[in-house]
Amino acid sequence: MQKSPTRPAHAARNVQREQTEQAVSKFSNPAFFVDDGYSGTNYDRPGFQAMLAEIEAGRVAVCITKDLSRLGRNSSLTGLYINFTFSKYNVRYIAVNDLDTIDPNSTDSDIAGIKNWFNEFFAKDTSRKIRAVNKAKGERGVPLTVHVSFGYRKDPKDKTQWIVDEAAAVVVKRIFKLCMEGRGPTQIARLLREERVLNPTAYKRQIGIKTPSPETDDPYHWNTNTVVHILKRREYTGCTVNFKAYTNSIWDRKQRETPPDKRAVFYNTHPAIVGQEVFDKVQEIRQQRHRRTKTGKSSLFSGMVYCADCGVKMRYCTTSYFEKRQDHFVCSNYRSNTGSCSAHFIRAVILEDMVWMHMKAVIPYVVRYEKHFQEVMERRLRLSGEEAIRGHRKRLAQAEKRLTELDKLFIRIYEDNVAGRISNERFFMMSRTYEDEQAQLKVEIQTLQREIEAQERQIENLEQFIQRAHQYEDLDELTPYALRELVKAIYIEAPDKSSGKRRQNIRISYDLVGFIPVEELLKQETA
Repeated sequence: MQKSPTRPAHAARNVQREQTEQAVSKFSNPAFFVDDGYSGTNYDRPGFQAMLAEIEAGRVAVCITKDLSRLGRNSSLTGLYINFTFSKYNVRYIAVNDLDTIDPNSTDSDIAGIKNWFNEFFAKDTSRKIRAVNKAKGERGVPLTVHVSFGYRKDPKDKTQWIVDEAAAVVVKRIFKLCMEGRGPTQIARLLREERVLNPTAYKRQIGIKTPSPETDDPYHWNTNTVVHILKRREYTGCTVNFKAYTNSIWDRKQRETPPDKRAVFYNTHPAIVGQEVFDKVQEIRQQRHRRTKTGKSSLFSGMVYCADCGVKMRYCTTSYFEKRQDHFVCSNYRSNTGSCSAHFIRAVILEDMVWMHMKAVIPYVVRYEKHFQEVMERRLRLSGEEAIRGHRKRLAQAEKRLTELDKLFIRIYEDNVAGRISNERFFMMSRTYEDEQAQLKVEIQTLQREIEAQERQIENLEQFIQRAHQYEDLDELTPYALRELVKAIYIEAPDKSSGKRRQNIRISYDLVGFIPVEELLKQETA
């Protein structure tokens, strides 16, 4: 059977094209496959994949590269392509600069395997050196990211330094402000789109900054993930965060997120766009899941209202037919019939009046009687904090002691397994049990350490709360931003009908300090 006309394929970079044209000129109907800017460790190169498609379609007779490293730098995969793929499709392979090691009339070359190994070693060695350089730079606090965060630019005088891009910084501040007011990422993205604010990619292209993100059809389209990404970036507080992601090897280039405690953070490396307190508050708000209503309505208190008895979040209920006074919160357990909780219910307008009334009493008192307030709250915080710290430290010591015991048990059962005193099945079962317990203990230890640190910072937190109160001493109406800055949670108690009238009580946990006994403080001051 006569074979159909075939043509040689060539995978090479543009810089090597001239060197291989002489070799290719001996063959008819040549086609060139070029992969400029791609590493030989990557086999998903577009040119390489296009060449493979031609080979598998049976349209290639000869494959020519400048040398073996141009085909690839993984000895196993390169050998597989040469010895299996090319052989399967009857493709002759020639490496122009390696003719002394590769027989051009045969793919069976023992020297080719050694050459492949050297190519792989070179790629690994280069990668190791680059990683070492980046590690040294990252540990010195030099930003490792090539692309500067939206809101900043590289300093023309020093490319390693960031300066604020005022126009973009306004957008970043607005995004954080909207989140502080209770808006979710989807709502923020929709609002920015309606206001025709350029998205980060369109803005950077407009001012001539290169960006890897593909250009969108609509420059005013904001993706929800873009908003989330901005809200999560610590760089906006003025710090540099290095080693946020890593890859396993030069063969596996998938980006994996580095745990926060293993990242390198350097503070005050560039001007801050967002204050640390605002950033921390936004992260706290982002952790709260806000249920969106079908009507599109949202409440000032979404994600902040809890049942005082069962502790679950209360559900915001509204319909398109409700007037504002009919919107209300109700205990989720009671509404869904999943618990034994009673009908904790409060209208949104009543809740707003009660919270504002409480805040109007707390803020002026803190500002006017700051010293007395600080003394009373310090005593309360110390009493509750010392008891909590004692309990946490006791449990922490127990957990650390048990963790040490488990390490000894591991050694013991391993020795018993080697000596034949317990079977392999028994050893694996016991080791899995111990490993699971160790993992749980490590998580518990980290949680307890954070709780102890939080308790020890209570006096510092009290001073921060007093400063916030001073900022809002002229507040004349309840705003979403002020609410989120001052209040952490609101607890709704069951209604009291013993007097024949329905009485509703709430308890407000203020951010940083918890519950403030405002009535007790007022009595002490007027006594």
